[in-house]
Amino acid sequence: MLVLGFQGSPRKKGNTSFLLTHFMQAVEKLGAQTRIIDVAQKNIIPCREYVVCEKKGYCPIDDDVKSEIYPLIRQAEVVVLASPIFFFNMTAQLKAVVDRCQLFWARKYKLKLNDPAKKTKRGFLLSVGASKGKSLFDGLQLTAKYFFDAIDARFEGSLTYRHIEGPKDMAKHPSVQADVTKAAAALIEPLLGRKKILFACRENAFRSQMAGAFAQYLAGDKFEIITGGSEPADQVNPDMLKAMHEKGIDMAFRVPQSIETAISKTTPDLIVTMGCGEECPFVPGARRLDWDLPDPAGKPPGFMRQVRDEIENRVKSLITELT
Repeated sequence: MLVLGFQGSPRKKGNTSFLLTHFMQAVEKLGAQTRIIDVAQKNIIPCREYVVCEKKGYCPIDDDVKSEIYPLIRQAEVVVLASPIFFFNMTAQLKAVVDRCQLFWARKYKLKLNDPAKKTKRGFLLSVGASKGKSLFDGLQLTAKYFFDAIDARFEGSLTYRHIEGPKDMAKHPSVQADVTKAAAALIEPLLGRKKILFACRENAFRSQMAGAFAQYLAGDKFEIITGGSEPADQVNPDMLKAMHEKGIDMAFRVPQSIETAISKTTPDLIVTMGCGEECPFVPGARRLDWDLPDPAGKPPGFMRQVRDEIENRVKSLITELT
């Protein structure tokens, strides 16, 4: 399970960074993997309102949002926004990321596509502000709620702190450590303890991706899903994307990975193979199933649909068996 944090402050070691770092440390202690994106250090081009995302479902701007941030948002089951208050909202650097996520809004509401992880995807907000005003965080809260809705994440709440201005104010706060420990547990614990299933094929571009997406979409609250390939491709196959879009499931921004990478930080309870054969590694204690499914690479769209539907049926049967 990946928890993705966005550090929105231009200051590398300021109060926002302190708060996010300690929150992510609390999450790690519970067993989650974490990744922090320091947005001020990334090449992020603000939205230029080309409206290509609303018409075609992609953004033509080529920067770190396209190559790194979009895939990480899709990979993460928990997304955390962290920002100091700038004029009753988040920093310009973080707002640029949020604005570029209009793409996810368009794919969800214009193209009617669902993130496979929508059953479990969660969002959380961290913020500090210098003043004590009652409405200090209202604008930020509203922006965050709409952002999390766009990426198909349920907004789970926030930790916000007033009168934080000096460089060490957050570190001196009497309750911050207890606050982040409690909030991290409430956010993460419902996702812990799920049985882990690895779906593996050769390229991690077709069959295992479809199986993983169906499993997430249907039972992500019961199982943690990972996928991998014995010889991973550079990207998922566009024909697979189209076939899954016909089911209303959005596979955009998924990145193939090796089986070794997939299990490097997560030990599966069950491995379902579909074509990687003897190249799939042995994992002690893991049950193993082999689905004899043909490789749809290079085949006509109708063949891809047949394989997709067979995978969907097998995933449904597997979920019934395991639950």
